[in-house]
Amino acid sequence: MSKTKIAIFASGTGSNAVNLIRFFENHPTIDVGFVLSNKADAPVLKSSETLGVRSVYFDNAKVADGDFLTTFCKDNNVDWIILAGYLRLIPRSLITAYSEKMINLHPSLLPNHGGKGMFGTHVHKAVIANNETESGITIHFVSPEFDKGRIIAQFHCALTPQDGVSELEQKIRYLEQAYLPTVIQNTILT
Repeated sequence: MSKTKIAIFASGTGSNAVNLIRFFENHPTIDVGFVLSNKADAPVLKSSETLGVRSVYFDNAKVADGDFLTTFCKDNNVDWIILAGYLRLIPRSLITAYSEKMINLHPSLLPNHGGKGMFGTHVHKAVIANNETESGITIHFVSPEFDKGRIIAQFHCALTPQDGVSELEQKIRYLEQAYLPTVIQNTILT
């Protein structure tokens, strides 16, 4: 029986991509086919290669071409696409080709603090500026609008008045590392 193949798209250091690679390393039914980045110098490319997973770089013009990306993923037998810190708009034709088979991780409790430009510290600063008492992560299917896809799971963390951006970042990182791999596994195997 052939394994379900996932591709991970990431733009930066790739801590979540590395976590996923390690989680699925000897998985009986799921395999990481490659890690794709739109940044030639993204640390995630070297990290994935070090862990024995093929890394692929395409510039922003190429990753904006949905037909190109769809063909590339289909030619590489990709069944699911995981966005883990990928900071580019996904072309509509790729979303259509992988409808309900493309998952994104967002560092807030959507619908709060989602949308264009809301990523990383931008999200954390907005949560703190709003004096919120909790935050968390949202794992959702990708849709043509930023952060509007059907929610698969959310995980919460409490905030104290003393928490700054770095404290919130640590809490979010913990949730991402603890829950993203198992949610992806359970979603694929359902």
